[in-house]
Amino acid sequence: MTNHVAKEHFVYKMDCGNEPVLHVESGTQVAFDTYDCFENQITSEDTAFDAINWDRINPATGPVYVNGAEKGDVLKVHIDEIKVGEQGVMVTGPGLGVMGHRMEDFQVKIIPIEGEKAIFNEKLHLPLNPMIGVIGVAPENEGISCGTPGAHGGNMDTKEVTTGATLYFPVFHEGALLSLGDLHAAMGDGEISVSGIEVPAKVKVTVEVIKNQPISYPLLENEDGLTALVSKETLDEAADTAVEIMIDLLQPKTDLTLSEFTMLMSAAGQVRVGQIVDPLKTAKFFVPKYILDSYGVKVF
Repeated sequence: MTNHVAKEHFVYKMDCGNEPVLHVESGTQVAFDTYDCFENQITSEDTAFDAINWDRINPATGPVYVNGAEKGDVLKVHIDEIKVGEQGVMVTGPGLGVMGHRMEDFQVKIIPIEGEKAIFNEKLHLPLNPMIGVIGVAPENEGISCGTPGAHGGNMDTKEVTTGATLYFPVFHEGALLSLGDLHAAMGDGEISVSGIEVPAKVKVTVEVIKNQPISYPLLENEDGLTALVSKETLDEAADTAVEIMIDLLQPKTDLTLSEFTMLMSAAGQVRVGQIVDPLKTAKFFVPKYILDSYGVKVF
């Protein structure tokens, strides 16, 4: 039987002091219902900036306590299913996103979801790429707003966090305390306006504890390969760190020297942008699966 967490059980920050709403065993599937990132406050394109309570942003459903998870372990989270709602919303305006310095008015756009398309306007129906914007565990030290990413995950806003992907999070506290929210029906790399197509959703994931294999930042695995997800104050710092932790993780599992492996990563690895509009910027470093297969590399 799938365990279920209702959207009314949510947090605004990921914190080891958050009371778990559910305890599950390793290997359990958990279903989460989520609000959109505005906690469903926006129902009309006439909604004014001041009509939104900006303290109620990015609620994450949870947390879920996974029995057996301890500091130094890894929490494996496989995304089994994402079902988005029937209507999405986007915003932009002064001070928001990359173009906010050129915006004079706050604007809301309501976007119907029909089948596998987001109806942007009469001429343009966008293909969906449903993904999770906020997902993570309790951070190592003080609590962190669900609007901010970090080593614990959080608001990474990375489009590869979607159905079929497996995430690996460092565990900093007993039970890991997994929460998720901020679903998007579609979002491009960068999330440049400060929002994707924000939607409520239903998400099913399967959680598993991997013992005594510490990692420093989240990793994502899918059919294409392995990605390191790093969030830092600058995109440059995030990208450099993502490259370095991936090389440190993989090179010892091969017969290549550090110099050889670095050259291999320069030839075939990919530095990519996650998001550039949150308090910290998120970069991705991707290694294709054929490289892992060539050396028989299994990360866990």
